[in-house]
Amino acid sequence: MSKHKDQEENELIEENNNQENSVKESESTENMSDNKKELTPEEKLAQEKDKFIRLFAEFDNYKKRTTKERLDQIKYSNKDMVEALLPVLDDFDRAIKELEKDDKSADALEGIKLIYNKLFNILKEKGVSIIEVNPGDDFNIDLHEAITQIPAPDQNLKDKIVDVVQQGYLLHDKVIRYAKVVVGK
Repeated sequence: MSKHKDQEENELIEENNNQENSVKESESTENMSDNKKELTPEEKLAQEKDKFIRLFAEFDNYKKRTTKERLDQIKYSNKDMVEALLPVLDDFDRAIKELEKDDKSADALEGIKLIYNKLFNILKEKGVSIIEVNPGDDFNIDLHEAITQIPAPDQNLKDKIVDVVQQGYLLHDKVIRYAKVVVGK
């Protein structure tokens, strides 16, 4: 959080310096034009009104930008906690796959699925969703991370996803972990 606050303060300082420089430049331009000819009161009023409108617009843009940044900060504030829980979800997935292979562990499988669903529903309420990836889907660099390429077992799988190694997740609309996939070549 302190890094983000420092970054915001630096941005504010930089923005204020930029505004001061633009005001100084406009004042020096005005001084040059004043030297060339004397402005009428109506022209001076129009210039001051224009400066006021521009300053008001800059301030309004600043308010909108900072409001958006604050909302984004609140929206993604639990990103670190969610990223820390993703390996737990992976462990549950592996446990479920192994227990599904054994017919004797039906009760254990049901218990593990209940706990997994409870944890995933809590994360879902916080904005987490799974990136849906299936073998045969097109490779999308915005959602997938290719960990290796293998010769395509079928011509239809060339440059497509052959296998999903690790599930990917989104937090609201941002990728917090790319789906790790094998691509056919």
